[in-house]
Amino acid sequence: MRNPLRKPFRYNFCNATLIIVAVNVLLYLISVFCNRFGIFFTFPHFKISFDYLLSMTPELVINYKMLWQPVTAMFMHANLEHLFFNMLGLIMFGINVEKSIGSKEFTLYYFVCGITANLFSLLIYVLSGANITLLGASGAIFSILFAFAVIFPTARVFIFGIIPVPGPILILIYTIIEIADQIFGIKGNVAHTTHLLGFVAAWAYFVIRMGVNPIQVWKNAFRR
Repeated sequence: MRNPLRKPFRYNFCNATLIIVAVNVLLYLISVFCNRFGIFFTFPHFKISFDYLLSMTPELVINYKMLWQPVTAMFMHANLEHLFFNMLGLIMFGINVEKSIGSKEFTLYYFVCGITANLFSLLIYVLSGANITLLGASGAIFSILFAFAVIFPTARVFIFGIIPVPGPILILIYTIIEIADQIFGIKGNVAHTTHLLGFVAAWAYFVIRMGVNPIQVWKNAFRR
């Protein structure tokens, strides 16, 4: 029986993971340049910075029809540390996932999950009246981590470089941490809801697109 997690797509050195990393780095450099030289973009009633033009702000999406923001926000980062850790996670897990399912499927997965996480975050912000600016690839990165745990359920991820944890357990740990942070307001500048929605979008993608139940995959892996 054909394994739905092993797609016959080509994988080569010029792969989607590295291209996505390159685009993130390029947009960060453009952001730094624009901020350094005070470059703004003019609209009929206001001026806006490059950061706010491409990040996702409910007011700008809803009232000013900046409908590109749920997509472009995936490529914007607040600072170098934010960019570094997101891209580190993408490289660590994304390359292995892409090699398994192929570049085309990986690209589709990355954008579908990332955009879905951002759109539902936007919906939550609008319904709650929170005009919060969202930026970063975290929703998509959490989806990639989820995919890694499904495709390689017995692989060990070393927390702090010393504590080996199976991928599914890492997903559980992250879920608990994100829920706790959201409830108790820890790290208030972090989009915990978007992280969790990244997991939800990933689960839905595996079930609907690939016909794979992640829970069953993990159960089977730990029964061996």
